[in-house]
Amino acid sequence: MDLHLAGKTALVTGASKGIGLAAARELAAEGCNLHLASRTEADLQKAADELRAKHQVNVTIHAIDIAQKGNSEKLAAACQDINILVNNAGAIPPGNILDIDEDRWRDAWNLKVFGYINLTRAVYPVLKAKGGGVIVNVMGMAGFSPNFAYVAGSTANAGLMHFTRSMGGRSVDDGIRVVGLNPGLVATERMITMCKGWAKDQLGDESRWEEMVQKNPPPGKPEEIADLITYLASDRASHVTGTVINIDGGASSR
Repeated sequence: MDLHLAGKTALVTGASKGIGLAAARELAAEGCNLHLASRTEADLQKAADELRAKHQVNVTIHAIDIAQKGNSEKLAAACQDINILVNNAGAIPPGNILDIDEDRWRDAWNLKVFGYINLTRAVYPVLKAKGGGVIVNVMGMAGFSPNFAYVAGSTANAGLMHFTRSMGGRSVDDGIRVVGLNPGLVATERMITMCKGWAKDQLGDESRWEEMVQKNPPPGKPEEIADLITYLASDRASHVTGTVINIDGGASSR
């Protein structure tokens, strides 16, 4: 299936590993030029070298912390050529209300919640001036199925789900689609961090994290999430906006 992405340009945040890197790979495979953003320049450079060599697309890297005030605007100013924004940066720590103090909570939300909101605000006029574009927000299943042992993330993702829906219903008036997806447990470094937090909360021992890894269904693969991101960013999904899709292997329905 031709997704009509060849020659378009996407900005992917959190692009140096995990789901973000998988999304960058899939977009590049479709011929999409890329801006890759994360906080670690060495990891970004490694990813960029791989994507240029394998897919012969243009790749620009941005080592930047969008949790810091003003950096979303700086990043958007450096990415005026984009047609697609994939908001993916953010790793909210696991823990219950007594584990996560105000400073940790605010730091996490500055990256994921306000990072998504601020970058969307900064990029929106760019896309509108071009006559349209796509914003894909990667959130997480805890916004749909809240978890006491992941209270900061559950609350953040629920807010971003409604942010996506609030934007996507009216953004089409400007030719912009805003869509979201909620991955469940995915086999990344992030999964281990999450499982350690749950093991500490439920079993009192984070070293037993492997007991928290779901078996039925097993964790998803980053590439499976990336495939959906790429489809949603494409013209093939032209009638999809203002909605959030769950992708968790059916775990939330068991």
